[in-house]
Amino acid sequence: MKRDLLLMTAPVRDSFDIPCHEIGPKAAHPAAAFVAGLHGDELNGTFILSRLADFLNGVEAGKHPGLKLLKKVLIIPAVNVLGINLRSRTWPFDKSDMNRMFPGNVSGETTQRIALAVLEATKKAEYRVDLHTSGVDFEELPQVRLYSPSDAQRATARHFGLTAIMERSISPVFTTTLMHAWQVWPGQSFLLRVGQGGTVQLGHCQQVFRGLVAFLGQTGILAGVSLAEGDEDICHFRQGSSKRLYAGKAGTFVSDCQVGRWVRTGQELGYIYDSFSGNVIEKVEAPANGLLTGIRRHPLLFEGDLLLRINPKS
Repeated sequence: MKRDLLLMTAPVRDSFDIPCHEIGPKAAHPAAAFVAGLHGDELNGTFILSRLADFLNGVEAGKHPGLKLLKKVLIIPAVNVLGINLRSRTWPFDKSDMNRMFPGNVSGETTQRIALAVLEATKKAEYRVDLHTSGVDFEELPQVRLYSPSDAQRATARHFGLTAIMERSISPVFTTTLMHAWQVWPGQSFLLRVGQGGTVQLGHCQQVFRGLVAFLGQTGILAGVSLAEGDEDICHFRQGSSKRLYAGKAGTFVSDCQVGRWVRTGQELGYIYDSFSGNVIEKVEAPANGLLTGIRRHPLLFEGDLLLRINPKS
């Protein structure tokens, strides 16, 4: 069933809503809650969850014989609907970051009231998943991110079947996010980082869509899913394991490397050119052996900009 999570009025134009999908057997609380589109340029997550909603509605309608949804699922494909419509990462009216408004405030600004509505709808789910992308300048390998996880969360994170599971530290900024607001509630919370902002990357989206279906199967929410045997290709990276490389010079960065490949120390991964003369002014070489989990995609850069991230295999 599609319903409005929140209906709000606009200063001049018609009211706007934040739609969500409630799919599966009736229950007081969802077994799994999926959220995307807190930032208006995170199109990969919105596309993935809209496709997941269509798929699960198809399961309920009997379009996928052998599959049965055993528990309720809540899907919010896009929180920052105005940002998406106006192609703005932030909330369009005051340029605030929607994912810095949690836990929200019933009497607060518009973004704080939206944050509260999202938290109230999702906080009691047994499993909670927040989908994000990097910004428009950088591409991330589809990955699961964990913050101060329990051993049970580490084990459950493998159910997504994504190549990389990353443990990250909790920064002061993190305490204002949806992921942090979830942490105080019983259940398990996961953040999925998927590709690059401002575009739909079909390969990444298909991989994560399959991962979400596998996750629902592994957790007993969706029956009849054919589960892959073994997870030997999954790499778990502990906090502080990533090696970052920053630009030594400003210029135009060019690379044909794809995230998800294994690289070796000293391997050439790209070049920085002088933007006017066309000369190569710096060769970009891998600082360590490991998995290429992130790379800059915007060609123009300043000295000190992040170029790539590599995670050595432990």
